Amino acid sequence: MEYVSTRGGAGTVDFEEALLSGYAPDGGLFMPQHIPSLDQDTLQSWSRLSYRQLVKELCCLFITPELIPRNTLHDLIDKAFSRFRHKDVVHLSRLKDGLNVLELWHGVTFAFKDLSLSCTGQFLQYFLEKKKKHVTILVGTSGDTGSSAIESVRGQKNMDIFVLLPKGFCTQIQELQMTTVIEDNVHVFAAHGNSDEVDEPIKELFADVDFARKHNLMSLNSINWSRIMVQMAHYFYAYFQCAPSLDTTPLPVVEIVVPTGAGGNITAGCIAQKMGLPIRLVAVVNSNDIIHRTIQHGDFSLSESVKATLASAMDIQEPYNVERILWLFSDSNSHLIKTLMEQFSVSKSLKLPEDLHRKLSETLCSCSVSNEDIVRAMRRCWEENCYLLCPHSAVAVHYHYSQPTGAYLHQKFSCFSFLFSMPRCCLAPASAAKFQDALLRAGLVPQLPPEITALTAMETRSTPLERGQDWARMLRERIEAIAQR
Repeated sequence: MEYVSTRGGAGTVDFEEALLSGYAPDGGLFMPQHIPSLDQDTLQSWSRLSYRQLVKELCCLFITPELIPRNTLHDLIDKAFSRFRHKDVVHLSRLKDGLNVLELWHGVTFAFKDLSLSCTGQFLQYFLEKKKKHVTILVGTSGDTGSSAIESVRGQKNMDIFVLLPKGFCTQIQELQMTTVIEDNVHVFAAHGNSDEVDEPIKELFADVDFARKHNLMSLNSINWSRIMVQMAHYFYAYFQCAPSLDTTPLPVVEIVVPTGAGGNITAGCIAQKMGLPIRLVAVVNSNDIIHRTIQHGDFSLSESVKATLASAMDIQEPYNVERILWLFSDSNSHLIKTLMEQFSVSKSLKLPEDLHRKLSETLCSCSVSNEDIVRAMRRCWEENCYLLCPHSAVAVHYHYSQPTGAYLHQKFSCFSFLFSMPRCCLAPASAAKFQDALLRAGLVPQLPPEITALTAMETRSTPLERGQDWARMLRERIEAIAQR
């Protein structure tokens, strides 16, 4: 299994090199050169596996045994999930009105990012110890990625992690989960800007090839292929839990509703679908609706500004993983993707070619959800089930509650007439405990676990990045100083 850039200018690399990179050298994102195809017998066999076992099977398809021997790979995954609070790692809650909620948030930071980052941290540590190498990790976060990335590498001697958080755009709990980690290898910057602005200095440093090579820069954002690979397991597990039977031909279809920000999670779903998993994908966004407009109208263009919403981790207007999705639906046409992405980089506005938009819109549904929709979904779910949703999960559940009217369903979707009887699973990316303000706005009472309550009494440490300062220069200087240490 080798990996190529979505823009076609980087040659092939193995999993180790893809893992240890950020963007590909040509500015693209790494993807498998070939997507494995799974037959019905394989899917029926996998249907009996636990979530943990599904992660192992999927990773074995994308990581050769020459790089990580199978037994070692399995041990690394077991170690990654050893800190999860639920014995099954993830959990499906079956609620009233046919509502299935797949809880992906039972890790250390109460967010789904723990699933992929805990594994990625183990893979990273394995290669670094083997090669006696040090890396510098750069992470921009809209809320949950930063703390999950920190937890995956904290205290490690052969890596330093630099996290930029958007001050005022995260919840207090999200911010404290980052700033209370006092470790020599953890460096948190509180930037006075939104999540897209936080990404800019990171892109600038990765674009400086000499600097990136000198300090072994890498990313743990979802530009990293390892994150996408592990997240594919969500879709297989959700399918096997919700499909009525696997004894029919063809296999039944399950609709999976995906809260979507930077697009890493929905990308994993698209690849699972491409592998042969019979799922129908719905990308649900908040008022920052660039992915919704791309699917509906082929309009991949920035709005005037990022809107602050209750689903703050999805307050993103430059979802970089759309590049991977377009590459998939263009039949790996790297020349086309390079042209489109370079155009977007300059103009921040892009109209998809008609054929590419048609393929995208025939495969993906989408809807955009307001703050009022989020509050109503949170309140209804509590009233009917005594079950608390985080605002990001509520984005998905709102879509469920809007059916069977289909008000937000993409009308060009070829199987619209079958959706009313199709089993559905809503992905829940975070615990409601992290979003007290949203709960209070919905008139609900937060239920805080002791791990979160303890954060307010802990020491904090971060470096402010003020507007008007050269964030890339400040980050560069700190990395240089740490390297000299």
